[in-house]
Amino acid sequence: MSTIFLDLDGTLTDPKIGITKSFIYALEKLDLPAPHMDELEWVIGPALRDSFAQLQVPDLQMAIDLYRERYTSVGLLENSLYSGIIPALEQLQGADYRMCLATAKPHAYARKITAHFGLAPFLEHQFGPELDGTRNKKGDLLAYALELTGIDPAQSVMVGDRHHDFDAARAVGMKAVAVTWGYGSAEEWATADVVCETPQDLPVVIKEILPL
Repeated sequence: MSTIFLDLDGTLTDPKIGITKSFIYALEKLDLPAPHMDELEWVIGPALRDSFAQLQVPDLQMAIDLYRERYTSVGLLENSLYSGIIPALEQLQGADYRMCLATAKPHAYARKITAHFGLAPFLEHQFGPELDGTRNKKGDLLAYALELTGIDPAQSVMVGDRHHDFDAARAVGMKAVAVTWGYGSAEEWATADVVCETPQDLPVVIKEILPL
């Protein structure tokens, strides 16, 4: 069966408010300069530790703990579905594609989001890192997912908005679809096999790159 691995943030849902405000909360608690939320869009997608390291935070674990302090209580659901995502998933499910989640967000949080927004019924498996950072890298996560399920990467595709998604797909022998409604850039999308402009186009793009 052909399998679609779907990113969460910037692909299925728009998490900008919850993620960026939780970053700002952590930085302010650490008495560090906090950029405006519009200047923090680049943190949507990568692992928390990598983003805080890029912000030159001296105590990465403290920053992560403070981020989660706000995110788990408020930020997790400061989030919204992208328009057209549910109909696109319905079409793909109706065409007998198997769908799995592959997100850099810890699966403990991701499962709450997919349940809240009605995404869980479309997903056969939901893969994300552990809270301790195990499988933080998307490539490690996809390799783990393939090993656990026995899914053939040659019969699979990774759908996401950032270069981490496309790099990971390439590392495990999987094709990649870049979606432009998330938080990636044209430079990042150019590293994917194909680009999808809207959620409404996703079923057609998938059927072209991964025929049943």
